[in-house]
Amino acid sequence: MQKTILLLLLLFHANATKAQNETITKSGDIIEYALPAIALGSTFIWNDDNTKPNWQFLKAYGTGLIIQRSLKQIISKPRPDGSNNYSFPSGHTTSAFSGASFIQKRYGWKYGIPSYIIASFVGYSRIQAKKHDGWDVAAGALIGISTSYFFTKRYENKKIEISLNKNNEGQSLCLQYTF
Repeated sequence: MQKTILLLLLLFHANATKAQNETITKSGDIIEYALPAIALGSTFIWNDDNTKPNWQFLKAYGTGLIIQRSLKQIISKPRPDGSNNYSFPSGHTTSAFSGASFIQKRYGWKYGIPSYIIASFVGYSRIQAKKHDGWDVAAGALIGISTSYFFTKRYENKKIEISLNKNNEGQSLCLQYTF
């Protein structure tokens, strides 16, 4: 009787672990696109017209995608799970880190740290799913970060502007606050 109960518990644990692994994998699949979508969406909300932030994002993301796809074809490394798809570098990780590093470079570390943590989860999910190893994920992260850093300019939120103006009666100090 005890052996039967132990066997049932082991089977239940194996099914629960499999379900948990599938949840991690699916979450990584969603975040791969959600993080860059949030980064792109932010460019429409906080748009300083002279830097064209949406164009910056598209250049960074597109360049990362081209580099990542090209390296997959050139290197042709098989995946750890034995499937025929190419493994090096991780496209999921390139995508997630492209979004995270765009957010960090544009808006600062306050938003960058959570973004990088979320992007790191995507890398973990790819290793856990046996689609990539650590080198694949590290290379994907490096590509995403590098391309975003190359194309992204910091968001300048100038709320307070101080100017000194000359007029007929002398000079005036002007303080302007923009909402």
